Amino acid sequence: MKRHLSIFTLCNYIFLALVGFSMIYPFIYILVYSLNDGKDSMLGALYFLPRKLTLDNYAEVFDNARIWKAYKITLMRTLLGTFLHVGLSTLMAYALSKKSLPGRSFFAFYIFLPTIFSAGFIPFFITLQKLHLINTFWVYVIPMLFNFMHIVIIRTFLQGIPEELEESARIDGYGDFQIFMRIILPLSGPVLATISLFIGVAHWNDWFTGAYYVSDKDLIPVQTLLQEMLTQAEALSSSMQRSSQQGGQTISGSAAGSTPESLRMALLVITVFPILCIYPFLQRYFVKGVMIGSVKG
Repeated sequence: MKRHLSIFTLCNYIFLALVGFSMIYPFIYILVYSLNDGKDSMLGALYFLPRKLTLDNYAEVFDNARIWKAYKITLMRTLLGTFLHVGLSTLMAYALSKKSLPGRSFFAFYIFLPTIFSAGFIPFFITLQKLHLINTFWVYVIPMLFNFMHIVIIRTFLQGIPEELEESARIDGYGDFQIFMRIILPLSGPVLATISLFIGVAHWNDWFTGAYYVSDKDLIPVQTLLQEMLTQAEALSSSMQRSSQQGGQTISGSAAGSTPESLRMALLVITVFPILCIYPFLQRYFVKGVMIGSVKG
């Protein structure tokens, strides 16, 4: 029995290691590609180590003023959008967690209704236009202030806080706002970290808003810029293939040896790196928040 169990455990470890490697390897490939000479990368056969190590791709990326502006917009929208979203969601969840709230069922149904019905892309665009949000920074922040599932997760967590804490605070003369700031928020660290991770990643990875609701190049986030570079790289690749088939001259990269594909890989590494650094510190809260929403919600 012990031998059978040990064989199963060994096979299980091997299987999980292969699954984990299959998820990690794309990041390794992107990193290797970004650290290799762009023209040399066109030859292929890059797997685990760069063949011609260079930092020219990153140097060219950081020399681009447009990329710095896009990175600034992404960072600002992520920080501000996460702060406002978590703050408003926590306030709403705290109110809905009180059974004594007048019209509690009505408000819960009212905020749940938009999650069922969606007007579609065109009505949403017209709404943003009427609110004068098109081509402004706030088009990234205001539409993402509300998420029903996040409110449910926070409300479920708050309902698990003993009511005796609030009762003792009221005896000491605390009001609702003081209770919220001095008792509820300090005890809500795990769920707030979870929601911050959810909405922060959503803001950081969003490219759709910048692509369809913003035409000002100074307001484009880095993910939208990355999507544009992807489109340009595909168009350039198609153009080079056609030129090669016709016997004409191919389009070369920069003098430093960079190509649109290598620059895109470098930008992708720069884009993903902050999330990879933050995620390990919030992972335990992430798991706990998911369990709260799935088991009790």
